[in-house]
This record gives sequence, structure tokens and C-alpha cells, in this order.
Amino acid sequence: MIWDSLLDRLRNKPAEQELPELDEKLALGALMVRVAKSDNNYHVMEIGEIDRILGATFGLNAVEAAKMRATCEKLEAAAPGTPDFALMIREHIDYPHRLEVAQQLWQVIIADGTRVTAEIASLHEIEGMLGIKPEDSPADE
Repeated sequence: MIWDSLLDRLRNKPAEQELPELDEKLALGALMVRVAKSDNNYHVMEIGEIDRILGATFGLNAVEAAKMRATCEKLEAAAPGTPDFALMIREHIDYPHRLEVAQQLWQVIIADGTRVTAEIASLHEIEGMLGIKPEDSPADE
């Protein structure tokens, strides 16, 4: 183990960092990242919108929001499926605030100026997991 650590440092291989335990805040960020990536194009405008939403929602400055998003990106890549993120939110957040989550996801989707069918389908799938009624979807307004 000591030798592995030494060899990794000599090869400039960074040590893997443990991810924090998932909570509803990180679940929201991870869902936003997942929705933004659902069209296989993670656009800088979507990244900026995620940072803006995280900052406004949780009272973070720009650096703190970007760090939180980076953590959410790692969680999104390493974590299990979307239902786990949605369940975390559904269990801890009431319906009116889940509607706000859906609106935030919609803002991420339209941040790049395009409406991509894959992203809208992903939003509708997540809304179902969040227990949001179809008639309340921001994508259908």
C-alpha cells in the first residue's frame, strides 16, 4: 500500500477523493448536471445556469457554487441512477418546492438556447420520479 501510494505520486496520479454522502442539496445539483448532459452536450451556458441556481438556492458565492457543482458532477458520474437522486429530493422536499426543482431543471435545459427532445424527455422522467403532476410541468407551459 505504501509502495502504491509512492508510485502514484511519482507518476503524478492524484489520489482519489472520497465523495460526500448524498443529501437533497447535492441530489438537486446532480440532477441538474444529469439533465444538462442528457443531450450529450454539456454546454457552458448550462454550467453557468447550474452555478447560478446553486448560488441563489443555497446562498453561495460564485466560487462556492462552482465547487458545489464540481462535486455534483463527480456524484452524477459515480452515483447510481436518476431515481436515487429524485427519491432523495422527494423524501425531503414538499410538493411546492419540488415544483421549484422542476422549474430549476427547466432553466438548465433552456440555458443553451435550444430545446432538445432528449432533455425534455429526461425532465418529464425526473418529474414523474419527483411526483410532479404532468400538468404542473414547466416544459409544457
